[in-house]
Amino acid sequence: MIDLIIRIREAPDAPEHVFRLVATDGAPAAGTTLPRPGAALAAVERFGEGIFFPKPGPPKLCTQQYGGPQVATVTGTFHGRHVNSTFTRTDGCEIARWKAMAPLLGGTAT
Repeated sequence: MIDLIIRIREAPDAPEHVFRLVATDGAPAAGTTLPRPGAALAAVERFGEGIFFPKPGPPKLCTQQYGGPQVATVTGTFHGRHVNSTFTRTDGCEIARWKAMAPLLGGTAT
């Protein structure tokens, strides 16, 4: 079961947009408010484990580039595990995380 609340701001002082993704048996379920729930669910199933629950490892080298002021927070449950993740676009690593989860965060994966 997946039950996630997605809170997105285009800028720190911009209005917050709130969406929900609910999925059971591998399909979006009642209560889902995302515009493209199938694509969002596919991204969550593909990347969620690694992005929501990263394993410790050596430090990553991230390009120092700025992708924009957008901020998203994802909370809820992913296959029985509690999720509390923040997404930004403040460097290359964060931009890559955002792109991987773009369908969940209101964009298109590239």
